[in-house]
Amino acid sequence: MSSGQPSDSKEPRADLLREEEEEEEESDEDRCSSRPTSPQAGRGGAGTQVSWELEAATDGGTGSGDRGSSAADSLFAWICKRTVRRGPFVDPARDNFRNMTRLYSSMSPATDSVNLSTQTHGAVFNLEYSPDGSVLTVACEQTEVLLFDPVSSRHIKTLVEAHEDCVNNIRFLDNRLFATCSDDTTIALWDLRKLNSKVCSLHGHASWVKNIEYDTHTRLLVTSGFDGNVITWDTNRFTEDGCPHKKFFHTRYLMRMRLTPDCSKMLISTSSGYLLILHDLDLTQSLEVGSYRILRSRRAPLSTEGSSAGSRSGGSRHTIDSKTHPHREGLSPRNSLEVLTPEIPGERDRGNCITSLQLHPKGWATLLRCSSNMDDQEWTCVYEFQEGAPPRPPVSPRCSLRLTHYIEEANVGRGYIKELCFSPDGRLICSPYGYGVRLLAFDEQCGELADCMPVRTALLREIRSIYSHSDVVLTSKFSPTHCQFASGCLSGRVALYQPHF
Repeated sequence: MSSGQPSDSKEPRADLLREEEEEEEESDEDRCSSRPTSPQAGRGGAGTQVSWELEAATDGGTGSGDRGSSAADSLFAWICKRTVRRGPFVDPARDNFRNMTRLYSSMSPATDSVNLSTQTHGAVFNLEYSPDGSVLTVACEQTEVLLFDPVSSRHIKTLVEAHEDCVNNIRFLDNRLFATCSDDTTIALWDLRKLNSKVCSLHGHASWVKNIEYDTHTRLLVTSGFDGNVITWDTNRFTEDGCPHKKFFHTRYLMRMRLTPDCSKMLISTSSGYLLILHDLDLTQSLEVGSYRILRSRRAPLSTEGSSAGSRSGGSRHTIDSKTHPHREGLSPRNSLEVLTPEIPGERDRGNCITSLQLHPKGWATLLRCSSNMDDQEWTCVYEFQEGAPPRPPVSPRCSLRLTHYIEEANVGRGYIKELCFSPDGRLICSPYGYGVRLLAFDEQCGELADCMPVRTALLREIRSIYSHSDVVLTSKFSPTHCQFASGCLSGRVALYQPHF
């Protein structure tokens, strides 16, 4: 009996110790604290483990080879979970920004980057990853689309003569189905499981088709082209002969069209410096601006009362809705149109062309690449959506954009459109910069836009510049699942970038 009593009294204590250790582990994980004093102390949470392993991996190889390998594996697992939101929710206020900054600051070209032959493929106009990150597609100048494994850089397939002219844009509808558009005025649907032929070709545009969007709620494919048309295609009813389509919107000087992540807004940029926003979007209805001269005649000069006034206004603007526009009488109040002339630094007295248009992955802001009409300056600008702004008089728009961050670009390769992009978590911007790319952030710690919103317009912070091409970089894209991004240049080379330890 005496021998059993101590055992009975110790077991509850052991359970209590285990519970206390588990509680400590959970608290350590929540805190995402910095490097522990010993490896054993780092077992508690993912945040502490990643911090210790990252420092061990960047200590110049002083640790063992196994430790370096496990550090890289754990780091990639952590960033993958964080990027695609598979792990526990990470509160930005508790996130370890130091790890993010070190991670992106160490990005370097992979030694096995993809090299394309200039004579066969021409320039790289667009890059697109599949949603699961398993395939990288390349839109080429000379009618071809190439598919690669982004992890091994292995060539998977070349879609020879995918179109009859330049391939401009690629968009995945899901992990297997994707669409391409071209200067031959057509859109093609492809299935990764059967790449020997197109699923179907879509005809409806009268000029070059420049970009593709996809509404996941209605399963409508949305395309825009230099004919000024935005066309919707019902992929629920597509056949080998195509699918039903209709013209949704038309305006002159159309450059790019994008949908917000929740598909509640459509943004359209123009070569004349206008940014059109359709609010409360309903793609089943149509809206057409009858005369673009009305918009041009009502364009007002930008505010010159200082950066504070410019930040509040974001440029001149007016709205067109069912009450004020004759072409929308009798229609639903949805699809109300707002026309903006975004404020561009250094371009107050001159016109500009909005060449590239992207949206923050959380729908917080829009990213523009603008060039002056004289083509002697180029800017990257971030504009915050002012959904929560104080009420304005009825004559003012209910929603506008505020210029929050900007930076001047190299203005190399005049006449070519440079496509930039957000990282999947929205903390970084990858911007083509001459013969390389720049990683830009809202602050030095790669913080969330919502956590470092400036009172006045601020400069974007350069995290890293990488020059790995021999010609002008035209496009860039982050992987949605891996800590990787890619860039393509005018001479046909694609470079892959990943952290270097």
